[in-house]
Amino acid sequence: MKIASWNINGIKARIDAATTWLTSASPDIACLQEIKCVDGAFPREAFEALGYNVAVHGQKGFNGVAVLSKLPLDDATPGLAGDPEDVQARYLEAVISVPSSVLRLLNIYLPNGNGSPEKFAYKLAWMTRLKERVKALLALEESFIIAGDFNVIPAPEDVHNPEAWMDDALFRPETRAHFQALLNLGLTDAFRACHDEPHRFTFWDYQAGAWQKNHGLRIDHLLLSPQAADKLLACDIDPNPRSWEKPSDHVPIVVELSL
Repeated sequence: MKIASWNINGIKARIDAATTWLTSASPDIACLQEIKCVDGAFPREAFEALGYNVAVHGQKGFNGVAVLSKLPLDDATPGLAGDPEDVQARYLEAVISVPSSVLRLLNIYLPNGNGSPEKFAYKLAWMTRLKERVKALLALEESFIIAGDFNVIPAPEDVHNPEAWMDDALFRPETRAHFQALLNLGLTDAFRACHDEPHRFTFWDYQAGAWQKNHGLRIDHLLLSPQAADKLLACDIDPNPRSWEKPSDHVPIVVELSL
């Protein structure tokens, strides 16, 4: 089973790219982030025509996440617990029956954290809430995946120029420590479990020729519970859509599990 994650950076602007890639790559499940539309405006018919069931947690003009699954969705719950005043559409949790049992997906668009001390505090608080949810799920001893745009550069080998990013919220020590705390709970970074080479990126800015110079970041991740990690077959990044017309600044990352 192939599970993909892709920050699409506006589903209306990238609908052609999304359907083209899904038709070619044919993942069983795809988690999209930053769809930038309300639930009713999401072009679900285009994905249903490709055989996907659709769940959406959207927001007008910002944020928003969606899960596409060729298998029926048993449940889909929007919103990360722990802060009833947080109305940003950044989290959608779905449960899908698979041949071996069930697979739970946590589709996330983690806050960027740049711009102000308040935004950075929100980012770290959001990561703390995510950790609490992961602790609860680990107690269930089931297969689950956290898929999405984490806005976290885990290590120096995941950025083209570490020194230039030292003060950025994506690479600050506090951010990386929170990410490491997730791994310390027993989660596996699927890409790093399959690859140790540096400078494999999932994001290239639109500015300053970042794509042409390969000045990128690895900030999109697939973290596996121990039960899911036991079934890991492969994980890779597909950089090709970044070279297409009107691309997202992110590219898909795909994990294959023997579910």
